[in-house]
Amino acid sequence: MARDEHYKNGIGMTSQRTRERLLERLFEEGIRNLHVLEAIRRTPRHLFVDEALAHRAYEDTALPIGHNQTLSQPYIVARMTELLLGGGPLDKVMEVGTGSGYQTAILAQVVERIFSVERIYPLQERAKVVLKDINIRNVVFRHADGNWGWPQYGPYDAILVTAAPAEVPRELLSQLADGGRMVIPVGEQDQHLMLVVRNGEEFIYQQVEPVRFVPLLAGAIRS
Repeated sequence: MARDEHYKNGIGMTSQRTRERLLERLFEEGIRNLHVLEAIRRTPRHLFVDEALAHRAYEDTALPIGHNQTLSQPYIVARMTELLLGGGPLDKVMEVGTGSGYQTAILAQVVERIFSVERIYPLQERAKVVLKDINIRNVVFRHADGNWGWPQYGPYDAILVTAAPAEVPRELLSQLADGGRMVIPVGEQDQHLMLVVRNGEEFIYQQVEPVRFVPLLAGAIRS
C-alpha cells in the first residue's frame, strides 16, 4: 500500500501547483484559518482515493471511496475544521467516521490528539496505512458504531462527525467537555451543518449551512 515518493509528491493534476489553485478557491469561498489552509496545502489528497480518481483529487468536489462512502469536498473539510477550531487550540478531539482518513489528516495537523471511530473496518485499515505513510502519528483508532462515540477517553474538547444522523446522538453530546464544540451534519432529506457548543448541561445549537453527507448508520462492519 505504501506509495513511492514520485507518486506521493504528485505530478500533473496532482502537483503542488494544482493544490495551490485549490487553496485559492477555498480562500475565495470564505476559508480564512491559515492553519487549516496550510494543512490542506501540505496534504496529498490524491493518496486518499483510488489512483484512477487521483487526477480529480484537487477539485473541490466529493469523491467515492467504496462501501457507499465518499471523501468530502475540500471546502467542507476545511469549513468543519475551521468551525471546530473557533473556540481556540484543541488537545483531545474525537472524530466519528474515519472514512478515507483525509479529514483525519487535516485535523491531525491542527490539534494535539485524535480518537477516530469508524464502523467499516476495511476503510479504517486503509486509512491507517495512508496516514502512517504520510507520517501522521497522533491518531488512535477504534472500529465501532460511531453513534456511541468512544466514552473510554472522553470527555473531548471537540467532536467532529462526518456522517449525518437524523438528530444529534445523546451519547456524543455526553462525551463533549464543558465549553467543547461539536461540528456535525444533521438531517435526512434536508441536511444542515450544525455547530454545537456545550455550556454546562446546556447545549447551544447554531445552524451553519446546507450540506449533503452519507447517513450515520448503526452497527459495525468487518468486511
